[in-house]
Amino acid sequence: MSDSFIIFGSPEIQQSDIDAVTRVLESNWLGTGPKVAEFEAKFAEYKSVDSKQMAAVNSCTAALHLSLIAAGLGQGDEVITTPLTFCATVNAIIHSGATPVLADIDPSTLNIDPKEIEKKITSRTKAIIPVHFAGRPCEMKLIQEIANRYQLKIIEDCAHAVETEYLGQKAGTFGDFACFSFYVTKNITTGEGGMVLAKKLEDINRIKVLALHGMSKDAWKRYGDSGYKHYQVVECGFKYNMMDIQAALGISQLSRIETNWLKRKELWQRYQEAFKGSPVMTPAEPDETMRHAYHLYTLVIDSDQSVLSRDQFLDEMTSHGIGVGVHYMSIAEHPYYQDRFSWSPQDYPCATKVGRNIVSLPLSAKISDVESERIIKVVKTLLQFK
Repeated sequence: MSDSFIIFGSPEIQQSDIDAVTRVLESNWLGTGPKVAEFEAKFAEYKSVDSKQMAAVNSCTAALHLSLIAAGLGQGDEVITTPLTFCATVNAIIHSGATPVLADIDPSTLNIDPKEIEKKITSRTKAIIPVHFAGRPCEMKLIQEIANRYQLKIIEDCAHAVETEYLGQKAGTFGDFACFSFYVTKNITTGEGGMVLAKKLEDINRIKVLALHGMSKDAWKRYGDSGYKHYQVVECGFKYNMMDIQAALGISQLSRIETNWLKRKELWQRYQEAFKGSPVMTPAEPDETMRHAYHLYTLVIDSDQSVLSRDQFLDEMTSHGIGVGVHYMSIAEHPYYQDRFSWSPQDYPCATKVGRNIVSLPLSAKISDVESERIIKVVKTLLQFK
């Protein structure tokens, strides 16, 4: 790949990140240990919750799966979520034994529409998974009211929303559980990794056991300086634990989270100003009720209004050396879910229209001013507006 190619979602890695990982490698303790515990504590501090409410895991997918199990979801239960999300949200529901149910999005915010949630509730509905799309918070007060009215669990998918706030409250603190992603393209990265925040200590304690084979003690406690400790398998768990190598990178990245948020905010606003009056739909502006995480910057390209279709635009951007993404095709577009649940794209018109026309531009703290100007110039040239 050419050095001039702008990689979509390329993380900002500094020497301090490399040094943090190197120190763990030199320590001879690479697995789940003191750095994971430190990362949990520092992330809890950032979210203004007790460190005992946090469990670091190896992905947001694992976080979702474990949260669903800890919430008691299983065969015969239904979980409502958005069709405009990554497949992991739906797959985690399926793996828990429950059945996913899709509620369409608000075409302006691109988040799940609370009115559509209520339409999908049945006697089998047991939980809602709202996804804070692109870093914009869902209408959590309305979702909380619905959950309270029907006695439903809320599991927040905060993969895009580490810095997000709504009505002065941090995303992830509204629901019974919240799941965060530290994948390589996320606002802070551990390469692969995730975190669960749970309101109840018994839930987070169970998640920690389930995340490591269902064992009563992790390796750090079994093999530490104090001598070997016997363990018992108390549940049939999973291999979902985070390593100290990942946690060390996460701790270092977390120290710059606000600085990098400001960099992405500036780039997001630069895009907004540059594309004002363009023949494409730009993201809805944040309002006074929220703090946007600025995880994605999306354009919705309507081929009836634009000289290019979305897919033509993707190809042209790539040919000009600029990486782009699609977040996301509607879940109902994918053959597996159509075959298994008889979902049809036409049943979710807002998500389908957006999913067929959406494109994400690079929005990383690593993007330089020169690169951002190049991106803006190419977009304007391709879409033929000034």
